[in-house]
Parts: sequence; structure tokens; C-alpha cells
Amino acid sequence: MTSASGVSSPAVRTHQWRGVIEEYRELLDIPADTPAVTLREGGTPLVHSEWLSELTGGQVHLKVEGDNPTGSFKDRGMTAAISVAKHQGAQAVVCASTGNTSASMAAYAAKARLNPIVLVPEGKIAAGKMAQAILHGAQVIMVKGNFDDCLRLAKELAAAYPVALVNSVNPVRLQGQKTAAFEIVDFLGDATDYHLLPVGNAGNISAYWLGYQQYADLGRITRKPVMRGFQAAGASPLVTGEPFPDPETRATAIRIGNPASWTLAEKAAAESGGRFASVTDERILAAQLELARHDGVFVEPASAAGVAGLLQELEQGESYTGSSIVITVTGHGLKDTATALEGFAEAGGTVVDDVVVPEVAAVAEAAGL
Repeated sequence: MTSASGVSSPAVRTHQWRGVIEEYRELLDIPADTPAVTLREGGTPLVHSEWLSELTGGQVHLKVEGDNPTGSFKDRGMTAAISVAKHQGAQAVVCASTGNTSASMAAYAAKARLNPIVLVPEGKIAAGKMAQAILHGAQVIMVKGNFDDCLRLAKELAAAYPVALVNSVNPVRLQGQKTAAFEIVDFLGDATDYHLLPVGNAGNISAYWLGYQQYADLGRITRKPVMRGFQAAGASPLVTGEPFPDPETRATAIRIGNPASWTLAEKAAAESGGRFASVTDERILAAQLELARHDGVFVEPASAAGVAGLLQELEQGESYTGSSIVITVTGHGLKDTATALEGFAEAGGTVVDDVVVPEVAAVAEAAGL
């Protein structure tokens, strides 16, 4: 490095984010000598939402998990699960997936030089996620059934053959995912009053609660947040109390009828004084669009369920005045552009506003200048 005076000086060594295992290793329940298989996941931004803060009269932040390496929160748990599987001698890993888990598992398996096997419901996975899994080298097997069928088969495969199961039924996954709660507290200085998030297989709400509880036990927070989870109306077993044999929603990432972490999620809601509610696909897609328009945050449909839930509660008379609220948005909008554009069109939008001749005056006129 050369200074303004032309004199050479040593480069300044700064701290670069190392990934969730190395950043929080002493807080993770994994073998102490496990080498980290990492893509430098975690360290995602907590973005203040002026729009939602004005609507609620509180302070709303978005935990933008789409900024993880493969575009979703799944990377937090996958770095832990793949690292431990590799350390324990696994040669292959398997998961059931509606998309994001397969993309994440395939990427981390590639990094670890493991063979990834993905079971997906036939015709029920967004193209962007499928492309990720394929390009990372996954063996993709489509099952004539839903996610719950895929998860059952993945469990049976792992029980009978030498492959490691890395769905969130694997407790190591939750160890990685709980680090998002640590990051929120480390940024804000304390826990938030309310934490809202989408719920599909229910591992994420369980993991956040695990993280908040751990920080409380360590004396690093003065309160624990109220956890509120939102499911799509067509796949809302935690709301109705009954599995959905044929779950259906355009928010494919949460199209799950019998969540693997059902019991843990109910425990998180009960212990925090929280609850579950459902939101329609129409509300989810509207929230996706409004979030992009107001806050510049583009999320996949399922990721907007927490925002849709907050807007629905405000309409129902719920008050968040004076409160701090964190909403986890779980995956990037580029995961499923087809559904995003469909929702945009249904809201009356057009992709191209005008076609003009190549003259500046024509452009200015079209732009209303």
C-alpha cells in the first residue's frame, strides 16, 4: 500500500466474516474439532424498514437471509450439517426439499466433495432452485408425491444406506440456524420485542427460539421476543392443528403439510407467548411486491409471509406501537421470478411501460419529464 506522500506502508489487517461456525463456534453444539465447510454464510444485513416502521408506529427491521451464499437461510444450517457429516466420514448426503434446502445442500456438498442426493416433489419446485441444485452436481430424484413423502423416503434412505440426512430433523441444522438470533442481538444490543417469520417445515422458528434462549441463559439479553409464525392458508397445519395431506400454495418454499419440527415450533410459540396464523396467497404476493417497492428488498413469495402477516394483523387491529419488531425474510426473489412476475401482472402491472424511438425527447416524454 502506498500513502499519499508516496511512502509504502503495510496493509491494514481487518476482520473478514468467517462464516457462522467460526464466528460462533463456542456456542454451537457440534464436535469441537469439526473443520468448517463454509461459503462464508451468515452475517446477513438487518435492514431498517421505514415503510413498516411508519405503519406500525414501532421500529421494524428485516433480517435479509437472501444475502446468504445460495440465496436463503438454509446455508446457516447446512454449513453445520455438512461439516459434521464430512467430519464423521459420510460419503453422501440426502435431503427432501421444496427447493432451497436442495440448492444449499448441493452447494455445500460440492465444497465438501460429498455426493448430494435430492428428493423433490414432482412439479413442485421453482426453476431457479432446481437450477442451483443441478449445477452444483446434485442427483435430483423427483417423487410422485408431496414434500412429506420426500422427507419420509429421505429418512428411510438414511436409515438403511450409508448416507447422512441433512434436513432440519437433523439437530445439527438448528445449531447453525440459531446463529441468526445471535446476529440480531449482536446488532441491536438486545433482543427485539417481536420476531415474525414464515413457517414451513418449522425448523427456523425453532432455531431462532433456541438461539434467543441460549443468549438469555448467558445473560446477553434482557428479554426474549414474542415469536409469531405465519403459514400459507393452503398449508397451515400449525394453525389448524391438523396435517394437510395435500398442501397447496404458490409460496412453494412453505408448501409443507406436516412440519418436521412441529413440536419444537409449538414449544417456541408457547414459551414466548407467541402464536401461528395463516395468510392467503394473495396477501403474500401483495406483500412481496410492496416490500420490493418500499424497501428495495426482493424476496421469494414464501419469504413475504411474515410481512403479509404483519400487515394482516394491523388490519385486524393489532398494535405494535412503540415496539421493536424483526421480520425474517428467508430467501431471495431471484429464486422464483416466474411467480413474482405473475403476481405483479395480477396486481395490474406491466413489464414494459413504453416503447419509444431512440431519441432523448421521446424518452423524456415517456418518463413524464
